Amino acid sequence: MVNKRVALDARLTRQLSVGMQTYVRELTGRLPKVAPDLEFVTFRRGGNFDWAEQVRLPLAIRAAKPALTHFMSQYAPVFSPRPYIVTIHDLIHLLFPENFKSKVGPYYRTVVRFVAARAARVITDDERTVGDLEHFLKIPSERVRVIPLGVDDRFLRPTEPHRSERPFFLYAGNHREHKDLGTLFRAWSALPESIAADLLLTGEDDVGAAGYSRANGRVATLGNLSAEELAGYYAGAVALVHPALREGFGLPMLEAMAAGCPVIACADALPGVLCGAALTFPARDAVVASEAMRSIVSDQGLRTKLVNEGRARAETLTWDRCARATADVYREVLEESSR
Repeated sequence: MVNKRVALDARLTRQLSVGMQTYVRELTGRLPKVAPDLEFVTFRRGGNFDWAEQVRLPLAIRAAKPALTHFMSQYAPVFSPRPYIVTIHDLIHLLFPENFKSKVGPYYRTVVRFVAARAARVITDDERTVGDLEHFLKIPSERVRVIPLGVDDRFLRPTEPHRSERPFFLYAGNHREHKDLGTLFRAWSALPESIAADLLLTGEDDVGAAGYSRANGRVATLGNLSAEELAGYYAGAVALVHPALREGFGLPMLEAMAAGCPVIACADALPGVLCGAALTFPARDAVVASEAMRSIVSDQGLRTKLVNEGRARAETLTWDRCARATADVYREVLEESSR
């Protein structure tokens, strides 16, 4: 009997971002449904950078006797039973090393590079990262498979828009340096005084926006929102503005489109599958970003076009599609291994 057992590394550790954790949850929940021809065994216990990850997890995987293992993040054991696949969403840490601890770069250039070099395939979210993988980790492009992420169904369902004192632009995401929130603040504060608009950001009040103000608008942080609350803010926003210098994929942009919210984004952050469905501006260019924000307010036809195009893109990018494409990579490697 042919072994079609696939081991899934489904650890949800502190090192994983919200988007990475969503990826793990969605795939582990959907793969058994969309790929009934495969058998799955899931490993959920353990942290990162410790004995449990580097020794106990590989031993447990070996004992389960899978034909293939999928490590769903770059935080993986150095030595694991082969063949295996690893997902690397992005190489932000290597693109902007000045924004991270000094030990992060060496970890990627040694451990992550070694893990990726031994992998049968590397899965990533966007075509741009293929070049980064080749440049930084020397991974041949022919071993990389690009599978865009998916959107949660709750963002596609009709949602009551959040109502505020004034119209508002929204930013959803963390506040790390490469998100370039300073450009967003400058773009918002440069809007004409005739435009009444707040700027709302998810997360805690640590964004350093004290130096930016408008006569008829304010900057406010919203804390951590549930998916239902976030959907309401997307639905009620004038636009989502995403100034990040780069993204692996950038789930908030897809979520906003699904909820009927126009998206304005740094061109270097917008994933390829969403190109043409958002207004874009060059990295760090607050002037062009502000012009795009003003256009969304003044041009109802443009707004409607972006809403319709964004919604159409989002409807095709489901988590089931992502899971099916991932299962196809499993089958590809399993067939290759059986020869």
